[in-house]
Amino acid sequence: MTGASNPRRQPRQLTELSSVHEFLDEIRLRPGMWLLGDSLERLNSMLIGYRAAMAMHGIDEDFDFWSPGTQGPFAEWLWRRLGRSSPLGWATEIEREARAAGTPAVELFFTLFDEYRQDRQSAVESAEG
Repeated sequence: MTGASNPRRQPRQLTELSSVHEFLDEIRLRPGMWLLGDSLERLNSMLIGYRAAMAMHGIDEDFDFWSPGTQGPFAEWLWRRLGRSSPLGWATEIEREARAAGTPAVELFFTLFDEYRQDRQSAVESAEG
C-alpha cells in the first residue's frame, strides 16, 4: 500500500548502496524488474555474481549467501529453520516451500530473510550484552 500513511520508499541508484543487504532491499521494492519470473534461482545467480565481483575487486564485506566451499550463513540458518538440509541450495528449497504453501517464492524469501536478519541481530546484541 502506498498511501500517505505508509509512503513507499523510492528506489536508490546502485552507486548509493553499500552492502548486499541494501541491494536486496532494492530488489524487494521491484522484484519483477530484477528477477524474471520471480525466480529465486536467478536471485541466487545474481548474488553469486555479486560475491565474485567482491572477490575480484578485493572488497571485504560480510556475505550471507555463498562462499567457495560453503552455501553460506543464510543457508545454514535456513537448514536449522526448516529442520533439514539440501545440496540443492537455499533458492531451490525456498521455491519448494513456497509452492507447497501456495505463496510467491520471492515473498517467502523476503519473509525468511527478514527473520534471518532479526535472528542475526539478536545474536549480536546477546553477545554484546
